[in-house]
Amino acid sequence: MREELLDVLDSNGIKTGEILPRKEVHKKGLWHRIIVVAIVNEKNEVLIQQRSENKDKNPGMWDISVTGHLSAGQDSLTAATREISEEVSVSLGYSVEVRDFRFMFSYRKEEKVNDDHYDRQFYDFFILRQNGLTADNIRFQAEEVQAIKFVSINELNKMREEGKLVNRDECYDELAAYLFRI
Repeated sequence: MREELLDVLDSNGIKTGEILPRKEVHKKGLWHRIIVVAIVNEKNEVLIQQRSENKDKNPGMWDISVTGHLSAGQDSLTAATREISEEVSVSLGYSVEVRDFRFMFSYRKEEKVNDDHYDRQFYDFFILRQNGLTADNIRFQAEEVQAIKFVSINELNKMREEGKLVNRDECYDELAAYLFRI
């Protein structure tokens, strides 16, 4: 399998024109963009996923519904749709449309994972409201995800306090504010 190619960004989030393999981008600590999507059902429960133990970052931890890198040349909405189709699929007859996503905000974050992996990422956070979803009618990519479940915002906050969630506090705070507004 070919390694994913990413657009390198400057410190303002603008494409530099350089395209490099994902591993090299992380090794050099270059800026790039990822998407984060919270899938919310009609009960205002949030789909969370337990990351595979084989992941190089945050193995076995619970995470927001879907995350992923933008491939070179891709925009955030296209990447969000692609990541959902790759990581989480629902029984036949279900499809996600670009218009279904609600853009919430963007932010940037830097983190040294280890000596060969440095994250310098711009995050685009979306909420996707989908009715009729249960953990039983969702299939997930076993290489990426080992379990899924829907949780209330109170359960999500408790998991945050207990350190069971990947640190995406900016997204969790915005998600909580959004769910309490509606």
